[in-house]
Amino acid sequence: MTLQQAQVLFQALSSLAIAGGFLYTARQFLNYRKAQHFANFSKLVELQMHLREMRVSDPSLAEVYRHDVAEMTSQAEIRQHFFNLMQLSVFEIVWFGHQSGQIPDDYFRSWEERMREIAEEESFRAMMASDRRKIMHDPFHRYMQGMLEQTAPARA
Repeated sequence: MTLQQAQVLFQALSSLAIAGGFLYTARQFLNYRKAQHFANFSKLVELQMHLREMRVSDPSLAEVYRHDVAEMTSQAEIRQHFFNLMQLSVFEIVWFGHQSGQIPDDYFRSWEERMREIAEEESFRAMMASDRRKIMHDPFHRYMQGMLEQTAPARA
């Protein structure tokens, strides 16, 4: 091999190394963006859940938005409704994290199994059937509707 051929070879290797570094950096940036997107989503749902938690702790706060409690007749019913919404919020974070590759399959399956048990409960089914405003991703809402259709109500 001549000196000129060696120089060309080293230049080619250097160029490939630089291109590989750019590809690696781009991949890392994409992963960072996905993780940040999940973190932002989680924070928003967490804040929403805190508002629901306040209504569980003090059901009179639910009357601030009267349409949220229009058909509810007791503080226990208000607490159950907002407690179920809190449970749904936590599961939505888990579901979204799984959808975006941030949560492993086995952990998601354990949550899904627990949510199927909760979906049997009358108070949860009543919350899901109500036409009160629930803030959820449309795909998650469809996922939960499918879960309810596949899950039989608990026997009294």
